[in-house]
Amino acid sequence: MRRSMRDFTLFMRQAGLSMPQVSALFRLHYGGGCAVSGLAGHLGVTNAAASQMVDRFVQQGLVERQEQPLDRRIKLVRLSPAGQALIEQGIVARRCWMDALPSQLSADDQQAIIATLRRLTHAAQELDREPPPDRG
Repeated sequence: MRRSMRDFTLFMRQAGLSMPQVSALFRLHYGGGCAVSGLAGHLGVTNAAASQMVDRFVQQGLVERQEQPLDRRIKLVRLSPAGQALIEQGIVARRCWMDALPSQLSADDQQAIIATLRRLTHAAQELDREPPPDRG
């Protein structure tokens, strides 16, 4: 796991991004476009600070900004194709170690892990079917 994070951190550092910037880009990657205020809330910073970050991203070609059709004061931000590609490259850098992991395990160990993960998945699905406990 440390190797995974190290590889990912190195990749993002080479891209010239800080962890808050990475967090903002991942918010856009997984959550889709949003208003600058949405990024501010996600990062726990002021709207002005988030707006400055977005300005830098726009200059770097990582995000696109557009006006919301119903309220032109609100600027929507989404990843540009270049920003999307950068995040996908970062994800690949993080996951590379996982490709090598099975080669460190015997075939029997791999089958045991697969069976256990299937049981865990089934148990999680069963829990999701149960009504939440009454907390009142």
